[in-house]
Amino acid sequence: MVLFIDRVEAGRRLALQLDYLRGQDIVVLGIPRGGVPVAYEVAASLDVPLDVIVVRKLGVPFQPEFAMGAIGEGGEQLIDESTVALTGVTDAEVSAVEARERVNLDARVERLRPGRDRIPLDGRTVVIVDDGVATGATARVACDVARRFGAATVILAVPVIAASTLAEMTGADDIVYLAAPETFWAVGQFYTDFSATTDDEVARLLDEAARRLTGPSGAGDSDLEAGVDDEVEIPVDTVPLNGHLHLPASPTGVVLLAHGSGSSRHSPRNQYVADVLFEAGLGILLFDLLTPEEELDRGNVFDIELLGRRLVAVTGWLTDRSDTAGCRIGYFGASTGAAAALWAAGDAETHIAAVVSRGGRPDLAGTRLPLVTAPTLLIVGGADITVLEGNREAQKHLRCENRLAVIPGATHLFEEPGALGAAAELAAGWFARHLVPPNTAEPA
Repeated sequence: MVLFIDRVEAGRRLALQLDYLRGQDIVVLGIPRGGVPVAYEVAASLDVPLDVIVVRKLGVPFQPEFAMGAIGEGGEQLIDESTVALTGVTDAEVSAVEARERVNLDARVERLRPGRDRIPLDGRTVVIVDDGVATGATARVACDVARRFGAATVILAVPVIAASTLAEMTGADDIVYLAAPETFWAVGQFYTDFSATTDDEVARLLDEAARRLTGPSGAGDSDLEAGVDDEVEIPVDTVPLNGHLHLPASPTGVVLLAHGSGSSRHSPRNQYVADVLFEAGLGILLFDLLTPEEELDRGNVFDIELLGRRLVAVTGWLTDRSDTAGCRIGYFGASTGAAAALWAAGDAETHIAAVVSRGGRPDLAGTRLPLVTAPTLLIVGGADITVLEGNREAQKHLRCENRLAVIPGATHLFEEPGALGAAAELAAGWFARHLVPPNTAEPA
Protein backbone atom coordinates (compact mmCIF):
# COMPACT_ATOMS: atom_id res chain seq x y z
CA MET A 1 0.00 0.00 0.00
CA VAL A 2 1.60 3.25 -1.17
CA LEU A 3 -0.02 6.42 0.14
CA PHE A 4 2.48 9.21 -0.50
CA ILE A 5 4.88 10.18 -3.26
CA ASP A 6 7.44 11.56 -0.82
CA ARG A 7 7.70 13.35 2.52
CA VAL A 8 6.91 16.72 0.97
CA GLU A 9 3.56 15.55 -0.38
CA ALA A 10 2.81 13.82 2.92
CA GLY A 11 3.57 17.05 4.79
CA ARG A 12 1.30 19.11 2.58
CA ARG A 13 -1.58 16.73 3.02
CA LEU A 14 -1.00 16.60 6.76
CA ALA A 15 -0.96 20.41 6.90
CA LEU A 16 -4.50 20.49 5.51
CA GLN A 17 -5.63 18.33 8.43
CA LEU A 18 -4.01 20.77 10.88
CA ASP A 19 -5.47 23.93 9.41
CA TYR A 20 -7.81 24.26 12.41
CA LEU A 21 -4.76 25.34 14.44
CA ARG A 22 -4.11 28.39 12.29
CA GLY A 23 -3.70 31.59 14.31
CA GLN A 24 -2.81 29.84 17.57
CA ASP A 25 0.50 30.12 19.44
CA ILE A 26 2.15 27.06 17.93
CA VAL A 27 5.61 25.61 17.49
CA VAL A 28 6.10 22.71 15.06
CA LEU A 29 8.80 20.21 16.03
CA GLY A 30 10.12 17.71 13.50
CA ILE A 31 11.69 14.44 14.61
CA PRO A 32 15.01 14.14 12.72
CA ARG A 33 15.76 13.19 10.25
CA GLY A 34 12.81 12.05 8.13
CA GLY A 35 10.19 13.93 10.09
CA VAL A 36 11.69 17.34 9.34
CA PRO A 37 10.72 17.62 5.63
CA VAL A 38 7.16 16.71 6.67
CA ALA A 39 7.25 19.20 9.56
CA TYR A 40 8.59 21.95 7.30
CA GLU A 41 5.48 21.76 5.12
CA VAL A 42 3.23 21.91 8.18
CA ALA A 43 5.06 24.91 9.65
CA ALA A 44 5.09 26.72 6.31
CA SER A 45 1.36 26.18 5.82
CA LEU A 46 0.49 27.41 9.32
CA ASP A 47 3.14 30.18 9.16
CA VAL A 48 4.63 29.20 12.52
CA PRO A 49 8.15 28.48 13.84
CA LEU A 50 9.90 25.19 13.09
CA ASP A 51 12.42 23.41 15.30
CA VAL A 52 13.57 19.86 15.88
CA ILE A 53 12.99 17.60 18.85
CA VAL A 54 15.88 15.18 18.93
CA VAL A 55 15.20 11.61 20.00
CA ARG A 56 17.05 8.36 19.37
CA LYS A 57 15.68 4.88 19.08
CA LEU A 58 17.24 2.22 21.31
CA GLY A 59 17.56 -0.81 19.08
CA VAL A 60 17.80 -4.41 20.24
CA PRO A 61 21.56 -5.22 20.12
CA PHE A 62 21.24 -8.14 17.71
CA GLN A 63 18.49 -6.44 15.63
CA PRO A 64 19.09 -2.65 15.78
CA GLU A 65 16.05 -1.76 13.64
CA PHE A 66 13.74 -3.31 16.25
CA ALA A 67 13.10 -0.70 18.96
CA MET A 68 13.22 -1.62 22.64
CA GLY A 69 12.88 2.02 23.71
CA ALA A 70 14.03 5.54 23.00
CA ILE A 71 15.81 8.51 24.57
CA GLY A 72 15.41 12.24 24.04
CA GLU A 73 16.80 15.65 24.87
CA GLY A 74 16.77 16.64 28.51
CA GLY A 75 17.56 13.11 29.73
CA GLU A 76 14.21 11.57 28.78
CA GLN A 77 14.12 7.76 28.50
CA LEU A 78 11.50 5.16 27.64
CA ILE A 79 12.18 1.43 27.86
CA ASP A 80 9.66 -1.10 26.54
CA GLU A 81 9.97 -3.73 29.24
CA SER A 82 7.86 -6.25 27.31
CA THR A 83 10.23 -6.06 24.32
CA VAL A 84 13.26 -6.35 26.59
CA ALA A 85 11.78 -9.44 28.23
CA LEU A 86 10.74 -10.99 24.92
CA THR A 87 14.20 -10.55 23.36
CA GLY A 88 16.17 -11.48 26.47
CA VAL A 89 18.23 -8.29 26.45
CA THR A 90 20.03 -7.77 29.78
CA ASP A 91 20.09 -4.58 31.85
CA ALA A 92 23.79 -4.19 31.06
CA GLU A 93 23.06 -4.39 27.32
CA VAL A 94 20.27 -1.82 27.63
CA SER A 95 22.63 0.53 29.48
CA ALA A 96 25.35 0.08 26.86
CA VAL A 97 22.98 0.84 23.99
CA GLU A 98 21.62 3.89 25.82
CA ALA A 99 25.10 5.25 26.56
CA ARG A 100 26.10 4.92 22.90
CA GLU A 101 22.91 6.50 21.63
CA ARG A 102 23.13 9.35 24.17
CA VAL A 103 26.49 10.32 22.66
CA ASN A 104 24.95 10.22 19.17
CA LEU A 105 21.95 12.27 20.36
CA ASP A 106 24.12 15.02 21.86
CA ALA A 107 26.24 15.16 18.70
CA ARG A 108 23.13 15.47 16.52
CA VAL A 109 21.79 18.34 18.62
CA GLU A 110 25.07 20.17 18.03
CA ARG A 111 24.96 19.51 14.28
CA LEU A 112 21.35 20.59 13.84
CA ARG A 113 21.44 23.67 16.07
CA PRO A 114 24.90 25.18 15.57
CA GLY A 115 24.78 28.58 17.23
CA ARG A 116 20.99 28.42 17.43
CA ASP A 117 18.97 28.30 20.65
CA ARG A 118 16.08 25.91 21.09
CA ILE A 119 12.74 27.66 20.45
CA PRO A 120 10.96 28.18 23.81
CA LEU A 121 7.93 25.94 24.34
CA ASP A 122 6.62 27.33 27.64
CA GLY A 123 2.83 27.56 27.62
CA ARG A 124 2.56 26.92 23.87
CA THR A 125 0.84 24.34 21.71
CA VAL A 126 3.46 22.00 20.28
CA VAL A 127 2.86 19.92 17.15
CA ILE A 128 5.32 17.02 16.97
CA VAL A 129 5.71 15.69 13.42
CA ASP A 130 7.32 12.53 12.06
CA ASP A 131 7.09 10.81 8.67
CA GLY A 132 5.32 7.85 10.25
CA VAL A 133 4.94 5.87 13.49
CA ALA A 134 5.51 2.13 13.74
CA THR A 135 6.06 1.15 17.41
CA GLY A 136 5.58 4.65 18.85
CA ALA A 137 8.61 4.59 21.16
CA THR A 138 10.33 7.67 19.74
CA ALA A 139 7.04 9.54 19.42
CA ARG A 140 6.17 8.95 23.08
CA VAL A 141 9.60 10.14 24.19
CA ALA A 142 9.28 13.22 21.98
CA CYS A 143 5.96 14.07 23.67
CA ASP A 144 7.57 13.66 27.09
CA VAL A 145 10.47 15.92 26.10
CA ALA A 146 8.09 18.63 24.87
CA ARG A 147 6.23 18.57 28.20
CA ARG A 148 9.49 18.73 30.15
CA PHE A 149 10.34 21.87 28.18
CA GLY A 150 7.03 23.51 29.16
CA ALA A 151 4.54 22.72 26.37
CA ALA A 152 0.95 23.33 27.47
CA THR A 153 -0.59 21.11 24.78
CA VAL A 154 1.13 18.39 22.75
CA ILE A 155 -0.26 17.18 19.42
CA LEU A 156 1.33 14.28 17.57
CA ALA A 157 0.84 14.67 13.79
CA VAL A 158 1.95 11.97 11.35
CA PRO A 159 0.97 10.94 7.82
CA VAL A 160 0.69 7.25 8.80
CA ILE A 161 0.61 5.29 12.06
CA ALA A 162 0.19 1.57 12.71
CA ALA A 163 -3.36 0.83 13.85
CA SER A 164 -2.12 -1.25 16.78
CA THR A 165 0.14 1.58 17.95
CA LEU A 166 -2.61 4.18 17.58
CA ALA A 167 -4.86 2.15 19.89
CA GLU A 168 -2.24 2.18 22.66
CA MET A 169 -0.48 5.50 22.01
CA THR A 170 0.01 7.70 25.07
CA GLY A 171 1.77 10.96 25.77
CA ALA A 172 -0.04 13.29 23.33
CA ASP A 173 -3.20 15.30 24.01
CA ASP A 174 -4.33 14.59 20.45
CA ILE A 175 -3.13 12.55 17.49
CA VAL A 176 -3.68 13.77 13.93
CA TYR A 177 -3.02 11.27 11.14
CA LEU A 178 -3.98 10.53 7.55
CA ALA A 179 -3.94 6.73 7.66
CA ALA A 180 -3.77 3.96 10.27
CA PRO A 181 -3.36 0.68 8.36
CA GLU A 182 -3.73 -2.69 10.07
CA THR A 183 -0.88 -4.18 8.03
CA PHE A 184 2.29 -2.26 8.90
CA TRP A 185 5.85 -3.51 8.44
CA ALA A 186 7.77 -0.26 8.09
CA VAL A 187 7.07 3.42 7.46
CA GLY A 188 8.87 3.28 4.11
CA GLN A 189 6.29 0.90 2.62
CA PHE A 190 3.82 3.80 2.40
CA TYR A 191 6.09 6.07 0.31
CA THR A 192 7.17 5.86 -3.31
CA ASP A 193 10.27 7.90 -2.49
CA PHE A 194 11.60 7.21 1.01
CA SER A 195 15.20 8.21 0.33
CA ALA A 196 17.31 9.09 3.35
CA THR A 197 17.28 12.62 4.75
CA THR A 198 20.70 13.92 5.84
CA ASP A 199 21.64 16.19 8.73
CA ASP A 200 22.69 18.82 6.19
CA GLU A 201 19.22 18.75 4.63
CA VAL A 202 17.61 19.10 8.06
CA ALA A 203 19.82 22.08 8.90
CA ARG A 204 18.98 23.68 5.55
CA LEU A 205 15.23 23.33 6.14
CA LEU A 206 15.58 24.86 9.60
CA ASP A 207 17.51 27.79 8.14
CA GLU A 208 14.91 28.26 5.41
CA ALA A 209 12.10 28.18 7.97
CA ALA A 210 13.86 30.84 10.04
CA ARG A 211 14.32 33.04 6.95
CA ARG A 212 10.65 32.63 6.07
CA LEU A 213 9.55 34.05 9.41
CA THR A 214 11.93 37.01 9.26
CA GLY A 215 10.50 37.92 5.83
CA PRO A 216 12.08 38.45 2.40
CA SER A 217 14.41 41.37 1.95
CA GLY A 218 13.20 42.23 -1.56
CA ALA A 219 15.41 43.10 -4.51
CA GLY A 220 16.85 46.46 -3.58
CA ASP A 221 20.21 47.97 -4.48
CA SER A 222 22.03 46.09 -1.73
CA ASP A 223 20.72 42.79 -3.14
CA LEU A 224 22.11 43.68 -6.55
CA GLU A 225 25.56 43.96 -4.96
CA ALA A 226 25.40 40.99 -2.59
CA GLY A 227 23.03 38.68 -4.44
CA VAL A 228 19.54 37.49 -3.46
CA ASP A 229 18.44 34.59 -1.27
CA ASP A 230 14.69 35.05 -0.75
CA GLU A 231 11.38 33.27 -0.51
CA VAL A 232 9.13 34.65 -3.27
CA GLU A 233 5.45 34.49 -4.20
CA ILE A 234 4.67 34.53 -7.91
CA PRO A 235 1.11 35.41 -8.99
CA VAL A 236 0.03 33.29 -11.96
CA ASP A 237 -3.60 33.36 -13.15
CA THR A 238 -4.67 34.58 -9.67
CA VAL A 239 -2.91 31.54 -8.13
CA PRO A 240 0.09 32.36 -5.89
CA LEU A 241 3.02 30.03 -6.55
CA ASN A 242 5.68 29.80 -3.85
CA GLY A 243 9.37 29.64 -4.64
CA HIS A 244 12.89 30.40 -3.54
CA LEU A 245 15.12 32.72 -5.58
CA HIS A 246 18.87 32.40 -5.06
CA LEU A 247 21.04 34.72 -7.15
CA PRO A 248 24.76 35.36 -7.06
CA ALA A 249 25.97 38.95 -7.33
CA SER A 250 25.57 40.19 -10.94
CA PRO A 251 24.01 37.00 -12.34
CA THR A 252 24.29 36.25 -16.06
CA GLY A 253 22.14 33.11 -16.15
CA VAL A 254 19.21 31.77 -14.12
CA VAL A 255 17.88 28.19 -14.08
CA LEU A 256 14.20 27.53 -13.33
CA LEU A 257 13.72 24.09 -11.76
CA ALA A 258 10.38 22.59 -12.87
CA HIS A 259 9.23 19.75 -10.63
CA GLY A 260 7.11 16.82 -11.70
CA SER A 261 5.04 13.99 -10.25
CA GLY A 262 4.27 15.76 -7.00
CA SER A 263 7.84 16.75 -6.11
CA SER A 264 8.58 20.23 -4.82
CA ARG A 265 11.17 22.87 -4.14
CA HIS A 266 11.81 21.24 -0.75
CA SER A 267 12.75 17.86 -2.21
CA PRO A 268 16.29 16.97 -1.08
CA ARG A 269 17.15 15.89 -4.63
CA ASN A 270 15.93 19.16 -6.13
CA GLN A 271 17.78 21.18 -3.51
CA TYR A 272 20.96 19.19 -4.08
CA VAL A 273 20.85 19.89 -7.82
CA ALA A 274 20.09 23.57 -7.12
CA ASP A 275 23.14 23.81 -4.86
CA VAL A 276 25.40 22.29 -7.52
CA LEU A 277 24.09 24.73 -10.16
CA PHE A 278 24.49 27.71 -7.82
CA GLU A 279 28.08 26.69 -7.05
CA ALA A 280 28.66 26.78 -10.81
CA GLY A 281 27.78 30.50 -10.74
CA LEU A 282 24.16 30.23 -11.87
CA GLY A 283 21.08 31.85 -10.36
CA ILE A 284 18.36 29.45 -9.21
CA LEU A 285 14.58 29.72 -8.99
CA LEU A 286 13.15 26.74 -7.13
CA PHE A 287 9.37 26.93 -7.22
CA ASP A 288 6.21 24.86 -7.28
CA LEU A 289 4.08 24.74 -10.41
CA LEU A 290 1.06 23.60 -8.39
CA THR A 291 -0.37 24.66 -5.06
CA PRO A 292 -0.60 21.99 -2.31
CA GLU A 293 -4.36 21.75 -2.89
CA GLU A 294 -3.92 21.34 -6.65
CA GLU A 295 -1.39 18.53 -6.15
CA LEU A 296 -4.04 16.44 -4.43
CA ASP A 297 -5.63 16.00 -7.88
CA ARG A 298 -3.17 13.67 -9.64
CA GLY A 299 -4.59 14.76 -12.99
CA ASN A 300 -2.94 18.17 -12.51
CA VAL A 301 0.50 16.57 -12.19
CA PHE A 302 0.12 15.14 -15.70
CA ASP A 303 -1.55 18.20 -17.24
CA ILE A 304 1.50 19.22 -19.26
CA GLU A 305 -0.20 22.19 -20.91
CA LEU A 306 -1.23 23.60 -17.51
CA LEU A 307 2.29 23.13 -16.13
CA GLY A 308 3.87 24.51 -19.29
CA ARG A 309 1.69 27.64 -19.34
CA ARG A 310 2.56 28.33 -15.73
CA LEU A 311 6.25 27.91 -16.47
CA VAL A 312 5.95 30.44 -19.29
CA ALA A 313 4.21 32.86 -16.90
CA VAL A 314 6.88 32.42 -14.23
CA THR A 315 9.56 33.02 -16.86
CA GLY A 316 7.87 36.31 -17.68
CA TRP A 317 7.80 37.25 -13.99
CA LEU A 318 11.51 36.52 -13.71
CA THR A 319 12.52 38.51 -16.78
CA ASP A 320 10.49 41.49 -15.55
CA ARG A 321 12.61 41.78 -12.40
CA SER A 322 15.32 44.43 -12.49
CA ASP A 323 17.99 42.04 -11.15
CA THR A 324 17.32 39.27 -13.70
CA ALA A 325 16.03 41.19 -16.72
CA GLY A 326 19.24 40.70 -18.70
CA CYS A 327 19.89 37.09 -17.71
CA ARG A 328 19.85 34.09 -19.99
CA ILE A 329 17.19 31.62 -18.83
CA GLY A 330 17.44 27.84 -18.60
CA TYR A 331 14.95 25.15 -17.63
CA PHE A 332 15.78 22.07 -15.54
CA GLY A 333 12.95 19.53 -15.48
CA ALA A 334 12.50 16.15 -13.82
CA SER A 335 9.79 13.56 -14.57
CA THR A 336 6.68 15.37 -15.87
CA GLY A 337 8.43 18.65 -15.10
CA ALA A 338 10.75 17.89 -18.01
CA ALA A 339 7.77 17.68 -20.36
CA ALA A 340 6.51 21.01 -19.00
CA ALA A 341 9.96 22.54 -19.54
CA LEU A 342 10.09 21.41 -23.17
CA TRP A 343 6.47 22.49 -23.75
CA ALA A 344 7.34 25.97 -22.43
CA ALA A 345 10.65 26.06 -24.33
CA GLY A 346 8.66 25.47 -27.52
CA ASP A 347 6.81 28.75 -26.92
CA ALA A 348 8.30 31.43 -29.17
CA GLU A 349 7.82 34.08 -26.45
CA THR A 350 10.07 32.47 -23.84
CA HIS A 351 13.52 32.79 -25.49
CA ILE A 352 15.04 29.95 -23.48
CA ALA A 353 18.80 29.47 -23.74
CA ALA A 354 19.08 25.83 -22.58
CA VAL A 355 17.04 22.89 -21.27
CA VAL A 356 18.08 19.90 -19.15
CA SER A 357 15.80 16.91 -18.50
CA ARG A 358 16.74 14.49 -15.68
CA GLY A 359 14.87 11.21 -15.65
CA GLY A 360 12.19 13.10 -17.53
CA ARG A 361 9.23 12.34 -19.73
CA PRO A 362 10.01 14.53 -22.77
CA ASP A 363 7.66 12.39 -24.83
CA LEU A 364 4.74 14.00 -23.00
CA ALA A 365 5.61 17.34 -24.59
CA GLY A 366 4.20 15.85 -27.83
CA THR A 367 3.96 18.22 -30.78
CA ARG A 368 5.95 20.90 -28.94
CA LEU A 369 9.21 18.95 -29.29
CA PRO A 370 10.03 20.04 -32.88
CA LEU A 371 9.40 23.68 -31.86
CA VAL A 372 12.15 23.71 -29.20
CA THR A 373 15.15 25.76 -30.32
CA ALA A 374 17.08 25.77 -27.02
CA PRO A 375 20.00 23.31 -26.76
CA THR A 376 18.61 20.32 -24.85
CA LEU A 377 20.37 17.73 -22.69
CA LEU A 378 18.46 14.55 -21.79
CA ILE A 379 19.91 12.72 -18.74
CA VAL A 380 18.60 9.22 -18.06
CA GLY A 381 19.63 6.35 -15.80
CA GLY A 382 20.96 3.32 -17.64
CA ALA A 383 18.77 1.01 -15.53
CA ASP A 384 15.64 3.11 -16.13
CA ILE A 385 14.82 1.12 -19.26
CA THR A 386 11.30 2.36 -20.04
CA VAL A 387 12.18 6.04 -19.55
CA LEU A 388 15.40 5.58 -21.52
CA GLU A 389 13.47 4.26 -24.51
CA GLY A 390 10.98 7.13 -24.21
CA ASN A 391 13.84 9.65 -24.25
CA ARG A 392 15.41 8.04 -27.30
CA GLU A 393 12.08 8.27 -29.12
CA ALA A 394 11.58 11.91 -28.05
CA GLN A 395 15.10 12.78 -29.20
CA LYS A 396 14.11 11.85 -32.75
CA HIS A 397 11.59 14.72 -32.76
CA LEU A 398 13.97 17.42 -31.48
CA ARG A 399 15.29 19.77 -34.17
CA CYS A 400 17.57 21.73 -31.83
CA GLU A 401 21.07 20.93 -30.65
CA ASN A 402 20.58 17.96 -28.31
CA ARG A 403 22.37 15.19 -26.50
CA LEU A 404 21.31 12.05 -24.61
CA ALA A 405 23.52 11.29 -21.59
CA VAL A 406 23.11 7.93 -19.85
CA ILE A 407 24.28 7.44 -16.24
CA PRO A 408 25.36 3.75 -16.07
CA GLY A 409 23.45 1.68 -13.51
CA ALA A 410 21.23 4.54 -12.33
CA THR A 411 17.53 3.97 -11.76
CA HIS A 412 14.71 6.50 -12.12
CA LEU A 413 15.38 8.47 -8.91
CA PHE A 414 19.20 8.38 -9.28
CA GLU A 415 19.49 7.00 -5.74
CA GLU A 416 22.62 4.94 -6.43
CA PRO A 417 25.89 6.29 -4.92
CA GLY A 418 27.24 9.09 -7.11
CA ALA A 419 24.38 8.92 -9.64
CA LEU A 420 22.64 12.16 -8.71
CA GLY A 421 25.97 13.94 -8.38
CA ALA A 422 26.94 12.84 -11.89
CA ALA A 423 23.63 14.06 -13.29
CA ALA A 424 23.94 17.41 -11.48
CA GLU A 425 27.46 17.94 -12.79
CA LEU A 426 26.33 17.20 -16.35
CA ALA A 427 23.53 19.74 -15.95
CA ALA A 428 25.88 22.35 -14.49
CA GLY A 429 28.26 21.94 -17.40
CA TRP A 430 25.47 22.22 -19.98
CA PHE A 431 24.03 25.36 -18.39
CA ALA A 432 27.45 26.96 -17.89
CA ARG A 433 28.13 26.44 -21.57
CA HIS A 434 24.86 27.98 -22.75
CA LEU A 435 23.90 30.49 -20.04
CA VAL A 436 27.23 32.04 -19.15
CA PRO A 437 28.40 34.36 -21.95
CA PRO A 438 31.87 33.64 -23.38
CA ASN A 439 34.66 35.86 -22.11
CA THR A 440 32.80 36.36 -18.83
CA ALA A 441 35.43 36.74 -16.17
CA GLU A 442 35.54 37.45 -12.48
CA PRO A 443 36.30 41.10 -11.77
CA ALA A 444 39.86 41.78 -10.72
